[in-house]
Amino acid sequence: MLLSIVIPVFNEEAVLPSLLAALLPVLSSIDYDYELVFVDDGSQDGTRQQLNAMAETNSRIKVLEFSRNFGHQASITAGLDFAVGDAVVVMDADLQDPPELLHEMLQAFEQGFEVVSAQRITREGEGVFKRTTAAMFYSLMQKAIDKRLKPQVGDFRLLSRAAVQTLRRFREQHRFMRGIVAWLGLKEAIIPFHRAPRAAGESKYPFWKMAAFAWTAISSFSALPLKLSLYGGLITLAIGFFYSLNVLYETLIRRSTDQGWGSLVCLHLCFNGVILIAIGLVGDYVAKIYEESKGRPLYVIANATNFGSRIELPERVGWLHAENAKSTKGPTESSSQQNDIPTDAVTGRKQ
Repeated sequence: MLLSIVIPVFNEEAVLPSLLAALLPVLSSIDYDYELVFVDDGSQDGTRQQLNAMAETNSRIKVLEFSRNFGHQASITAGLDFAVGDAVVVMDADLQDPPELLHEMLQAFEQGFEVVSAQRITREGEGVFKRTTAAMFYSLMQKAIDKRLKPQVGDFRLLSRAAVQTLRRFREQHRFMRGIVAWLGLKEAIIPFHRAPRAAGESKYPFWKMAAFAWTAISSFSALPLKLSLYGGLITLAIGFFYSLNVLYETLIRRSTDQGWGSLVCLHLCFNGVILIAIGLVGDYVAKIYEESKGRPLYVIANATNFGSRIELPERVGWLHAENAKSTKGPTESSSQQNDIPTDAVTGRKQ
């Protein structure tokens, strides 16, 4: 049995030694062979050099290097595309996802769960503002996207081979992996844990980036903003109608037409604001359709280390040095099958 650990990294030079020091003893204590798939998301510090040095001394450490920064969700996608394990765990490099939880995850996996997600019950090292906005984010995601989304569950989870194969069929440009996993509706186990502070370095998700991530999640999975703009238009239409009745009353009954210019200007500004917001929402959805229609790669790989001489390229993947890569029809073919490992057609696990 093979366990793949997918670790997206971006400017994590300071934390990589601590990560290996914590992760390798845990992996050596389990009854699984393992591989570590690091995805370097265009780091600009010494992360790439450290990863390559680690890969030279340990063939189980595999490194995918992006040509530039494509984002955390694209990094997870790349790791899942190239991981070959019977079980695949996605975790961050900052040690806020504790490696010790792998034992419980694998126990749940062996009990037949296709997805094993880790749920934060505490968030140490974070201020009130961060905790409050995080709670608001998960509440919004549940109400606006999918009620199956679990609160305080991020991307730290274990996926079976069957789940990974299914996720590879999703190739949209604007990705929200948590929503995709919830949408699948697979048999899922939840393991609570206490989230520790970052071991080193700085958070890659400040407030503005979390807000952008939330908007990507909502607009990629729900038409709720368009519906809200429709409701807003109906409300402003009702306001305009009743205000027109008031104008008629002032003109015909009270014979007074000189008053009300201030309120008229305010209504005019409100109507224009609602119209512009609605146009902006429609424009954002149309822009996403436009970007999807171009069919551009989800990410571009500049280099791959310890993946062997021939690599199966999934669909919509760019490769700068593809002379040793073998193209496929798409990402649906199992990586286990690509490496001549027989699998069960239903569970995706090795026979």
